[in-house]
Amino acid sequence: MTLARVWKKFARLGTRGIGAAALGLAIVAGLQAAPAHANGYWSEVQKRGVLRCASAISPPYVMKDLKTGEYGGAYLDLCKQFADVLKVKVEFVDTTWDNIVAGLQAGKWDMSPALNRTPARALVINYSGIAGYDEMNFAYLLASEKTKNPAADLSTFDVPGMRIGVMSGSAQDHKVTERFKKAQIVRLPDANGLNLALLSGRVDVAGADSTTNLLLQTANSDKVGLLEAHPALMKQGISFGLPPQLTYHDIQVLNIFLEEKVSLGVVDESLKHWSEVYLAGAK
Repeated sequence: MTLARVWKKFARLGTRGIGAAALGLAIVAGLQAAPAHANGYWSEVQKRGVLRCASAISPPYVMKDLKTGEYGGAYLDLCKQFADVLKVKVEFVDTTWDNIVAGLQAGKWDMSPALNRTPARALVINYSGIAGYDEMNFAYLLASEKTKNPAADLSTFDVPGMRIGVMSGSAQDHKVTERFKKAQIVRLPDANGLNLALLSGRVDVAGADSTTNLLLQTANSDKVGLLEAHPALMKQGISFGLPPQLTYHDIQVLNIFLEEKVSLGVVDESLKHWSEVYLAGAK
């Protein structure tokens, strides 16, 4: 089983080429201007001794071994590495995409990894700089007559009786809800549930992050096809969602950390590693 298509996708959508200037300018709307000081948010995390990272599943960014309960993924690796910078332990908190923003607002966790950047979210939370980019595509069953020869403008899918699966509360959920007016939208809690729904025939189409869907298709090339929408339905930056009370200084600490990880290729290598883990488990 070859991963060439996965790596080609990473090369096109991946993190290489995101420079210091891009990260430095990626300060979200609503960021409070405040002087740098020692008693910031990360100081409180250090006093607590634990960095809490929300974990809503979307391979290869955030993953969970259903047999062992162990977490992994490229963006959870970044959580671990940032916890090392702070000299604290890391705790992964199980959640869904429906709750990942509200949990930041409520103080249930300190970071929401692999969160797409949208203006609506930026009104109520903070963001780190961009660590990667996200497109959206559509996976479908090759054997289904309902999805045979789908049109790139998505008109084939937007018909009565078509079931479009999405991860509930995700950026893809919002885009599908805006675009599809006739099809039935079926909301699943995470990527594992969405993938199973498609493979079992519970949904006809899975709208998800393009890399997540590419892994699903690579693992099931005899069953699953992919449709890239033209024009694209979504292209967004991916970063870490952060609590709304963080100051400019707090966010710069994380941005400086991310800047080096991105420029050294650490994020790309981690994406490649966890894609291999996912595909090995799917055999």
